[in-house]
Amino acid sequence: MIGNGKFSTVWKGLYMPTGKVTAVKKVQIYEIMDNKQRADCVNEVRLLQSFNHPNIIKYTDSFIENNELVITLEFCDCGDLGGLIKDRLAAGAFLAEGHIWSIFTQLCTAVSHMHKNRVMHRDIKPGNVFLSASGVVKLGDLGLSRYLSSQTAQAKSMVGTPYYMSPECIRGQPYEWSSDIWSLGCLLYELAALRNPFNKPGLNYYTLGKLITACEYDPLPDHCSQELKQLVAAMIQRDATKRPGLAEICVYADQCRAKFRDVC
Repeated sequence: MIGNGKFSTVWKGLYMPTGKVTAVKKVQIYEIMDNKQRADCVNEVRLLQSFNHPNIIKYTDSFIENNELVITLEFCDCGDLGGLIKDRLAAGAFLAEGHIWSIFTQLCTAVSHMHKNRVMHRDIKPGNVFLSASGVVKLGDLGLSRYLSSQTAQAKSMVGTPYYMSPECIRGQPYEWSSDIWSLGCLLYELAALRNPFNKPGLNYYTLGKLITACEYDPLPDHCSQELKQLVAAMIQRDATKRPGLAEICVYADQCRAKFRDVC
């Protein structure tokens, strides 16, 4: 087993006909899920099936076995970004800025592809970003994503991981695409500082919510470039309408990746 959640476990598996390593996600959809949660699982499978992007985890198959939904997925051999951040924090070694921009640029292209296909991710966090030995970064765990038809501009349900929730989401207000921008900004901050911007000792959900809605967080470390600080400040701001769009972010991040390429 390589991971587990409330209703699922993920295993490292072997596809016997080819000998290829794969990830096998087993979801308990019948015993402990209601109809809505089962529908969410089916939605995840459909999303994985529909996306074909180098920076999004690829769906390969699904079937029902022993009252579980089994989904086979592309396997990433270097774990997730949460593990990398934890290891760097333990070692007291920050990520080089060139490495940060490389990771972030790939994530932005993945989220941009989702948004172009009318899908919010809604749970962007280090644990849902997977790493390969070749340096390719892949966004996964689309279970909380939601297809938004061209007639639907906002979502209302509160989902996701609290540390990465936008102010409008944590207040229970309608939110739209820029909510994912906020989460990406939190992740960029964490790549640079090795901690979430709103993670402080002794927090509960209420005090965390107050920090997020007030947009109160410590400045980034001094070693970070002005470019990185400016982008984080633009993305992590209370007014959703003032956050930059993904197209603008992708161009800016790619320019920074080129500038800091040798700083690794």
